[in-house]
Amino acid sequence: MTGLALAQPELRTAFTSRRSHAVPRGLDGFDIALICVFLIGVYTNYTIMISAKLPFPSAPAGVAGLILLCRRRNLITPRALTCFMVVALLFMTSILCAPEISFLARRTNGLIQLLYSLTIGYALFLTVTQASRRQIAGLFLGLALIILVGCLLEGHAGLRPISDAVRNVLYSKGVYENDARDLLFYERVRPKFFASEPASVTFCYTLFTFIWLVVSPWRWKLLAYAGLFGLGLFAMPGPTLLLMLLLILPYLLFLDSRRAGRLDSSRFMIIAVGALLFGGAFILLAQSLFPMRLEAVTSGNDPSFFYRVQGPALAGINIMMHYPLAGAGLTGEPFIEQEITNLYIRSRYYSAGWQIVSPATELLINYFWLHWIYLGAIWGVAMMAHTIQQNARLGTPRARNHTVTAAMMATPQIAPR
Repeated sequence: MTGLALAQPELRTAFTSRRSHAVPRGLDGFDIALICVFLIGVYTNYTIMISAKLPFPSAPAGVAGLILLCRRRNLITPRALTCFMVVALLFMTSILCAPEISFLARRTNGLIQLLYSLTIGYALFLTVTQASRRQIAGLFLGLALIILVGCLLEGHAGLRPISDAVRNVLYSKGVYENDARDLLFYERVRPKFFASEPASVTFCYTLFTFIWLVVSPWRWKLLAYAGLFGLGLFAMPGPTLLLMLLLILPYLLFLDSRRAGRLDSSRFMIIAVGALLFGGAFILLAQSLFPMRLEAVTSGNDPSFFYRVQGPALAGINIMMHYPLAGAGLTGEPFIEQEITNLYIRSRYYSAGWQIVSPATELLINYFWLHWIYLGAIWGVAMMAHTIQQNARLGTPRARNHTVTAAMMATPQIAPR
């Protein structure tokens, strides 16, 4: 559930305070260390099972987040607390409106996990807003470079046995071991660098590098970003990295085309042309760099793409049609598991030769559709409307909100395993 909250920044920004937008004073070394621990928790998704049915998801992020919240407690205002309570109330009401009341206990557990995620995410937000622009840019660039160098060492300097040994200790399940598939699609084994699967590595590298691009004041950052994109393709090949090109579009259109907080129409048209060129490069590189993977996707022979993109889209549309009011409810996968399994099998995109994977676990891959699966059409729209209203009241810069949302929402949607 931590991933859901981090992947939906609208939930996190919905209860921010005005005081958090004060002039940043900078962070000390301990704050930077805590942020690093938080992001390590996101990167590894290391979960501790407190009991058989009670997980502590992304434990490093949870511990670091709670410490950050204590350190920034003076920044929490009554208005911010009220916004948080409204969000909690909306989600609580949604699970009460969801069908089949016998699943209420599970949905309540999901609500607790979501509030935990929102709380530590808010703590991170309060801390980051007190940092200087250069501090945040340096932090995320440093993390991206660590991933890049680590992948180079794993692929070319013998780090792989150490990485695999650590992964076998950290993860009791969900460890990616399909090296034969990597050899088929990418002609070499992709690095995991202490993560459970290669997709986690490329996703975090894409996200961290893009955040550096948005925050950095450096004049030549676009050229450096293109260089990091090329190095990433060499060190950790995977279609997810192509999103680094795609994400330049919202950055150029919503941020780089603005002057003094306003949209410059003449500059916007020039930048729009450049954005289209990046979009064209995305398509050409996908065809030239990953032809076998693209062929498998377009011919319907890629189960990973189906379970991560096509399947969740079918499930989301189906749930909104049959349960429009409140969807399946938070963590309601078991309630719809049989229905969605049958939907997958009947789909023309599904192959009978694939191993049947439980939607109760695979739906968690796609955070965009998970919003609609959990909340349905009506509550899903209501939550988005509440977010827009709160952002307007809190004065959140609209362009920056759209750009960061694009980064954090688009990547999990179409990042094939």
